Amino acid sequence: MLTRLGRLAVRRSGAVLIGVLLVLLGLAAYGAGAQQDLDLARWSSPGTESVRAGDVLREEFGTGNPNLALLVTARDGDVDSARTREAARAFAREVERLPLVTDITSYWDADSRALRGTNGRRALVLVRLEGSATEAREQLATLSPRLTRTTDELTVQVGGQEEISRQVGEQARTDFLRAELFALPAVLLLLVLVYRRATAALLTVAVGLLSVLGTLAGLRAIAQFTEVSTFAANLALVLGLGLGVDYSLFVISRYREERAAGRPGPDAVVRATAIAGRTVVFSGVTVAVSLCALLVFPFFFLSSFAYAGVLVVVTAVAGAVVFLPAALARWGHRVERPAARTSGFWHRTALAAMRRPLLAGAGVLTVLLLAASPLLGLRFGLPDERALPEGTSSRTTSEIVHEEFPAEPTDTIQVVLAKPSPKQLTDASTEAPTTTAATRAYAAQLSSIPGVFQVDAPSGTYRDGQQTGAPGQDRLTAPDGRVRLALVPTQEAMRGDVPALVERVRDTAAPDGVLVGGYPGETTDFRATLLDRLPLAAGFVLGATYLILFLMTGSVLLPLKATVLNLLSLAVMFGCLVWVFQDGNLSGVLGFTPTGSIEPSIPVLMFCVAYGLSMDYEVFLLSRIKEEHDRTGDTERAVAEGIRRSAPLITAAAGILALSFLSYATGGVVFLKELGIGTALTILVDATLIRVVLLPVTMRLAGRANWWAPKRLRRFRIREAAEPGPEQVLRREYV
Repeated sequence: MLTRLGRLAVRRSGAVLIGVLLVLLGLAAYGAGAQQDLDLARWSSPGTESVRAGDVLREEFGTGNPNLALLVTARDGDVDSARTREAARAFAREVERLPLVTDITSYWDADSRALRGTNGRRALVLVRLEGSATEAREQLATLSPRLTRTTDELTVQVGGQEEISRQVGEQARTDFLRAELFALPAVLLLLVLVYRRATAALLTVAVGLLSVLGTLAGLRAIAQFTEVSTFAANLALVLGLGLGVDYSLFVISRYREERAAGRPGPDAVVRATAIAGRTVVFSGVTVAVSLCALLVFPFFFLSSFAYAGVLVVVTAVAGAVVFLPAALARWGHRVERPAARTSGFWHRTALAAMRRPLLAGAGVLTVLLLAASPLLGLRFGLPDERALPEGTSSRTTSEIVHEEFPAEPTDTIQVVLAKPSPKQLTDASTEAPTTTAATRAYAAQLSSIPGVFQVDAPSGTYRDGQQTGAPGQDRLTAPDGRVRLALVPTQEAMRGDVPALVERVRDTAAPDGVLVGGYPGETTDFRATLLDRLPLAAGFVLGATYLILFLMTGSVLLPLKATVLNLLSLAVMFGCLVWVFQDGNLSGVLGFTPTGSIEPSIPVLMFCVAYGLSMDYEVFLLSRIKEEHDRTGDTERAVAEGIRRSAPLITAAAGILALSFLSYATGGVVFLKELGIGTALTILVDATLIRVVLLPVTMRLAGRANWWAPKRLRRFRIREAAEPGPEQVLRREYV
């Protein structure tokens, strides 16, 4: 099929190029508006207890998680003064009339200690914005500057989860534009240095742009039918540009090699499309399968990266095996160079490693295991305002709340009790559901849990197992008599093990039918669902990529060794993640604040992205080694020759792709820093120490066993195109 595609590209090169240009213009026009159609996400897992609790709160109580915190500072130094109280209540009434505001709780109306700062200078107004994350944050883009104010009586600052998330999204878009402006010129310059031909560099960048624009257009089209995260566009840029460069490098390099061997230009195009194109297709399928594993998670935030990954692969492969052959048929003479030298650094390194396989393998393995060792201290945690750069308004607001308030009322744990029976509602001999002894005892018991500052119940406020105040909150009782309790956690609890606190609440003996939710419950359920599905995702990635490599090589052992080596490079990546972002090493240089833990969805995403890219280079190298082994039957010679021809390309491609990911290291969002630095490190380690030392060493030690497979399975190997005979050769008159 690829041979026929190459012939078509040669014979109809003009038509193919015009068609690709028209498609590119259409994709650019449609994909330019992709960001407006993409959505933002919240930390929730469909079908979990916290989500069911949220549904009950919204439908029966008309309330929910407070997602906006307005920090009010008294200008005269006292939030209880008559002047401040009057101005604050007027401000609260103004906020209550704003769009999407469905619930508001003010210190001056609720009189809750949790809403008052310890020094008496500041107090909180908690607001709930209804609607999807995208709707709420779009509204906040207008409301936040409007609500931020300084008057004669008070100063107002805007914070809370929704404002933090909004500013994370804005910062991510800024990082996206910065990365785009940096990556394209830098990649073009590096390609000119690698190719030593401007035409080859421009053609390669064109394939990358085709992939990026095609992916953005595809994401916008998918967004018409389902939710797609705005962060998928960030992946589209670096992955589209990177894979476009990778695939173009191998096709152009093969074309040069065929021309250096004496083939006419048209024949060289066809041969490059057939042989290098086969490797590109296998590589693309490997990357796509790795990212498709994200579909096992019921979060559109992660599913969006799967959509982006598949679209990137499809468009990058199409550019490499459709556009590039047609371009080479027209301008191939402008990309040609003399044949490569017979030796080189990577070739000599591989030969030296195979001469002393145990010594070389043990040395490199020791270095990699030491780099991976911080992984043993990995701790998962929840995201907070420290994901943003210092000085960001919502982060500053949250830091003041952490420092000056004893509790974290914006992170209230919501406990919804079961509906009362009809008998409880009508029988005059029984207590009202809101004041039953069982409900009061349950509220008191919850207030004694370590990490709970206070519990607000319809019967009053409870602290340390005792009732300390009269009822101070509205909407604690639904019209049908159903009761909810609001557990306000301490600052220390929210900076510690939040899932443990939620589990202690859920494990407390309670009346039947209790649901525990709120923001801490949602993030806890999100993490639990993510970790529960992780083995399934990992198993899918490992099994599918093993099968793909078997179909390419026809070997049982080679895919297994590739899997082990890839997992080793991923262990180095996660070790770096822990050492840098969890423990805070180099935080000053990289410009972030460590939290002592890692938000779990980012390592999952990094696993799928980095594993696919690592296997990408494995496919490139193994395909060339397999080709040489089929020709010579000598494993060591095949490895050395495969590395001689492929390692320089892999190193160049890895360097360019790593540079694309590193463009996010200068961004402001910690999550993108983690993705960029971690993935770049994996790519570089994989393309050097793993592929040029450990892979030759393991192949040298395995010998003939590298190529073994049961006879019944050998027929399933997808073989490369046969060497074209004289009757297949394309003559120059075709172009």
